[in-house]
Amino acid sequence: MPKPLPLLLLLLCLSPAATAAGEFYCCQDINSGRRICGDSLPEQCRGRAYRILDSGGNVIREVGPPLTPEQKAEQIQENRRRKQLEEAARELRRKDQALLDTYATPKDIDIAQGKAERDVNMAIRNAEASIEASLTKRRKVEAEAEFYQKKKMPAPLEKELRTIDHEIKVQQELVDVKKRELEVIRSKYEADRKRFFELTGRTPAGTAVSRPASSSTVR
Repeated sequence: MPKPLPLLLLLLCLSPAATAAGEFYCCQDINSGRRICGDSLPEQCRGRAYRILDSGGNVIREVGPPLTPEQKAEQIQENRRRKQLEEAARELRRKDQALLDTYATPKDIDIAQGKAERDVNMAIRNAEASIEASLTKRRKVEAEAEFYQKKKMPAPLEKELRTIDHEIKVQQELVDVKKRELEVIRSKYEADRKRFFELTGRTPAGTAVSRPASSSTVR
């Protein structure tokens, strides 16, 4: 029969097992309403909330009742969310440190942005020059094709026109890609500049935060 707490505490303190373990387990008996304790988890406490006490009767730890399937599922989701937040925080710290390692001043960001934009603008200018050359070449071929308005155009002439049109299409697609890339670069460096100010506590006032003068305007 389970013993009342005071008597059980006395017996546990005097027993070699309690002296060795230094703790015991207690819970409320659902039937009698009395507290049940033992140097190991009593059978009446299994599947219920219980407390772990030291030999002086002080609570060391409280253990809640087993979770329901719904609570377990919710806990799994919460643990997953917490892990994702922790990973996101670690990644943000890593990026922040990399940003501070890369740029010492806002001017460093301007210089890096200017170089990146110059490379892309150069590619755009080269592609546009190729388009213009192809258009000039096409006008010459079109002038030659004028002689064949009332009869079938020779196959080599038709092939040359198709080749020129393909070259123009490819170069125009390259221009479009590079213009999008230019916008990505500008967004990236603006974000880097903003985060730099946040991390260092500086303010844009009095600093060179405008787009570098070296970057050209793209048509």
